[in-house]
Amino acid sequence: MSIDPSSLLFILLGFALTFFAGRILGKRWRDRRRERAEQAAREGESRQVRRARERRQPK
Repeated sequence: MSIDPSSLLFILLGFALTFFAGRILGKRWRDRRRERAEQAAREGESRQVRRARERRQPK
């Protein structure tokens, strides 16, 4: 069984598209998960800690 060049090109393009789509989507999901974790940590902070953190952040 031999694979003609057009089939090989189609397979490689499909692989590349899937690979890069997975990387982009994975990064978005990681960023969203990190934001949720940060938000959950902020909800557990006392008022004093929250205000100190807000003062440290640049405007």
